Amino acid sequence: MRVEVLGPLRVVADGRTTDVGGPRLRALLARLALEAGHRVGHRTLADALWPEAEAAEGPENPVSALHSLVSRLRRALPEPGLLRSEPSGYRLDVPAEAVDALLFERLVRRGHDALRSGRHAAAAEHLSRALGLWRGDPLADVGPLPYAEAAVVRLREVRLGALEDRAEAGLALPGEAPRAAELERLAAAHPLRERLRTLLVTVLDAEGRRAEALAAYEAYRTRLAEELGAGPGPELRALHLRILREESAPEPAPVPAPRGNLRAPLTTFVGREDERRLVGERLAEHRLVTLVGPGGVGKTRLASVAAADTAGRAWLVELGAVTEPDAVPHAVAGALGLRVSTLVEALSVTDTLLVLDCCEHVVDSAARLAEELLGRCPRLRVLATGREPLGVPGEALCPVSPLTPEAAEELFTDRARAVRPDFSPTGEVARICRRLDRLPLSIELAAARLRSMSLETLAGGLDRRFRILGGGSRTAPPRHRTLRGVVAWSWDLLTGTERDAAERLSVFASPLTVAAAEHVGVTAETLYSLVDKSLLETNGDRYRMLDTIREYGLERLASTDRLHGARAAHAACFLDLAERAEPHLRGPGQTEWLARLSADRDNLLAALGHAREAGDTGTAVRLGAALGMFWAVHGDHASAVVHLRPVLRASAPCPAHGSPGGPGHRGDAADADGSGGSRQDTNGSGAPGRAGAEEDSAASGGKDDLVREARLRAAAAYLLNATFAGELTDARAVVGPPPDASDPVGAFVAALLAMAEGRSADGTAALEPHLAHPDPWTRAMLWLARSFLDGTAGDTGFGPKDVEHAVAAFREAGERWGLSMLLMSLAYARAATGDTGEAVAMLEEAQTLTRELGTHHGQRVWLAMAHVDTGNSDGARARLEEVVAEAASIRQVALARVCLADLSRHDGDLAGAGRHLGLAREVVRDGEPPDRALYSAAAGYLAAATGDPEAAARHLGEAFALADAMPDMPMLAQVAVGVADLLLRRGEPERAARILGTAHALRGGPNPCNPDVARLTRDLRAHRAAYDRASRLTAGEALAAVRAERDGLTAR
Repeated sequence: MRVEVLGPLRVVADGRTTDVGGPRLRALLARLALEAGHRVGHRTLADALWPEAEAAEGPENPVSALHSLVSRLRRALPEPGLLRSEPSGYRLDVPAEAVDALLFERLVRRGHDALRSGRHAAAAEHLSRALGLWRGDPLADVGPLPYAEAAVVRLREVRLGALEDRAEAGLALPGEAPRAAELERLAAAHPLRERLRTLLVTVLDAEGRRAEALAAYEAYRTRLAEELGAGPGPELRALHLRILREESAPEPAPVPAPRGNLRAPLTTFVGREDERRLVGERLAEHRLVTLVGPGGVGKTRLASVAAADTAGRAWLVELGAVTEPDAVPHAVAGALGLRVSTLVEALSVTDTLLVLDCCEHVVDSAARLAEELLGRCPRLRVLATGREPLGVPGEALCPVSPLTPEAAEELFTDRARAVRPDFSPTGEVARICRRLDRLPLSIELAAARLRSMSLETLAGGLDRRFRILGGGSRTAPPRHRTLRGVVAWSWDLLTGTERDAAERLSVFASPLTVAAAEHVGVTAETLYSLVDKSLLETNGDRYRMLDTIREYGLERLASTDRLHGARAAHAACFLDLAERAEPHLRGPGQTEWLARLSADRDNLLAALGHAREAGDTGTAVRLGAALGMFWAVHGDHASAVVHLRPVLRASAPCPAHGSPGGPGHRGDAADADGSGGSRQDTNGSGAPGRAGAEEDSAASGGKDDLVREARLRAAAAYLLNATFAGELTDARAVVGPPPDASDPVGAFVAALLAMAEGRSADGTAALEPHLAHPDPWTRAMLWLARSFLDGTAGDTGFGPKDVEHAVAAFREAGERWGLSMLLMSLAYARAATGDTGEAVAMLEEAQTLTRELGTHHGQRVWLAMAHVDTGNSDGARARLEEVVAEAASIRQVALARVCLADLSRHDGDLAGAGRHLGLAREVVRDGEPPDRALYSAAAGYLAAATGDPEAAARHLGEAFALADAMPDMPMLAQVAVGVADLLLRRGEPERAARILGTAHALRGGPNPCNPDVARLTRDLRAHRAAYDRASRLTAGEALAAVRAERDGLTAR
């Protein structure tokens, strides 16, 4: 996210500009942006926004008003989490270069320093880029606030100095002298500024316009005398005297010995301000600094820029074209215009920086030469670049990483406009840069492609990046003209063992551990070697391969007969991990193993995909069964359905044979340390553990039996997740006929299939024999299934009791996910009956459990909704605003906005409610049925409140259909309340009271603390009898009544 204040205030993220509210919000954002990355105190901000001049009209408590304003600003920003709360203040957490005013001042300082040290080309580049950031008057739409006025004065003064410096730099560069007309305009605007007048007179004289030069001097001298009683300074007087004598400009001093061979850049240098500063600091402290990183990451450009920033001579030696190690000294001597024999003597007389670029293919020779020269030339420093370190004593490393997202997008936009001046960035730019690993060379090659294709075509073609990203600069080294050339250069420098390892590792979809690498035949030593050669990046104890390098490795692997074997080894590795983890997800070890699986989430899904593509049904079924609880605990129910559906369709259904370990598992499958083992572990029921289960399977048919048993557990996992995702409509087609219900797994599957087909009684009958199962987790899941069936049957009396049984069993098992989920369910039930004290206690415990699991981000929206039903709207709002501010998940932010829309509507802020729903619409409309139902219900309530009964009926009808199909009794009750609200607004209070009563019957209580229920109950007091009659209906009768009302709603 970038904040631009050098003109009207703009916030830019993902190529889109965001409008930031009114002048007070803009003033707050601008004040924070001017100190980006630093805390600004509450009092400082309050004084800036409500200065003393406005104290009489300002808020009574400015700090409190500030907090409210910050909440509004967070909602307006595209990345709310970047506005962070600090002790006694707030901080805009963006780098300085993300604020144009701060970047401007940094570039001006760098340009001024370059000008003073005689580096005119570097000065011109920095200053031109700085001045190009101005779009108009700074802080133009912030308002007349003292802090803004002071900032504007300062920025204008800095800009004027930058214009003068740029003009002076241009005078020293061929073809870049400033235009007299521009200087005349500036001099007229600042008539007493002597440096401007000196530059103007110099340029007029240089253009042969001596009379005009003398007139400009005389006008300035006269004005000084009349207004100040003073005269021009000595530099301008000397210039005037020279022109009067018609003397030529002084002869230039003799050309000094070359200060180096660094070429003036042809393109702007984007981003990398921190790395540039770090290289400078390292060079000041160390005599040998090496920039290391993968090909195309921008090491050469960074080295050139950093070298230009240094004082003294700087020589660039390009080693990329050197083919023989012995030729390295000759390449260095040739770049300096010397003989090899005179290198040491020449480099000993003055401070010199030697840039050895692209050392990786001659690393041994470059290292020997650097060590020799540094040892014999005390005034020499060396800056090297390469894929790996030189390995010389005293070497300081500067790892060069891909660009930041903001810098990558700026680079793409800059290069795209070079080939298409009308280019306007969109959100596709961010996605393209991310797909290209934010490597500068890849980005520049991609931007150049816009000469011949649209942005959308380019984005769609990146799956074939090596074909599409060619045709780079004709003057670039061959290895930098295509993306394939860059990667192939690095690949060819590997040993045979390293190449084989890199190809094997390309099957990993996300960072890997040493153990995982060894599982596919790559040793730890080879892994470390690939890190040294920049083919892998490290992050803690994991190793990551850039997608560009990974795709090249896969392409190489696919050209041999080793791809299938590598993928099979990868799938076996993650099947082993998933099956070792699965039993621990059902008990006290849940948090540790959830974290381990989460770190390998992409690898687990890739393994599942590889097994399916290879037709390895056994591995796919076993892996799907093992991941069922992982998806459930994470709340990724839709993902589970998507991945398990094809696995189950591709495998044959079968009756249950295996151990009675419980729904979705096959007993305690590993020892306590997760290592597996050969002994037979047992749970309280004597259910065989993993080794015992495999031995039993071997005795009764071996691997086929193991797969059949896993298929049953995969079916249980599918049905569990599909229930939560509201995706049970095709359950029979996916799972097949009901299995034998003689063991708990089969009973669980049979019960949920029966629920999907509306046969609740059959499902309950399948569960009954197993409800006293001795294993607590198994017992909990069976009671959970029974509570589902109660809800489907409309039995609001037994549902909470079944949930209480499940809660007790989950507590006994030490399992947090099921316990937290059911505590929220019970809290809803308690709130519905008015028992808010117990409901709040349950919610607090549920929140603690989800925080321990690390899944609280996914649960906070539902917790907040439950708080609304307990009457704690302020607490709900605080939690929802946290979700939006942290932006941990697009889906969760969208759901939070749906709930915030309801809260805004309760407060009478209908416009705010509409804004929240508008921001959520795109995400939610393609989401899971529960999400869509929640959105449609909120949209229905809002449409009724804004006087659009037709839209309200349509939205509420959609919400009812989604909730009815799941079925979701709490949501059905919520929709019924919305229907009652709409009927009351239509002038039908008797019907409204009756439907409000059916909502009571659906949820099993009046839900008195819910704001909508409380309002309607109050407004329908005169129709209490109708409400009471409907509230005594059974849930099934109430559901039928709401269905009938829904069917006739639009007609009325």
